Amino acid sequence: MDVKRVKDYLYWLYYQYQLVTCSYVLEPWEQSMFHTITVTVVAMVVYTAYVFVPIHVRLALQFFSQIFGAQPESTV
Repeated sequence: MDVKRVKDYLYWLYYQYQLVTCSYVLEPWEQSMFHTITVTVVAMVVYTAYVFVPIHVRLALQFFSQIFGAQPESTV
């Protein structure tokens, strides 16, 4: 891929982000605070999903396998 096209695409994505969040009307210091809070919240959501979703999926599969009559695993 052409580097210029990738750069233009990233600029376009950032512009779309600004339009959707209406952050283009904020002052520069307000934009900085808004972006910092947004990135922090997204990072916390991703981390929480990474840590807790696999545990809940495993427990749900274990629960439904007991309901539908699967044999318990042998611990021997």
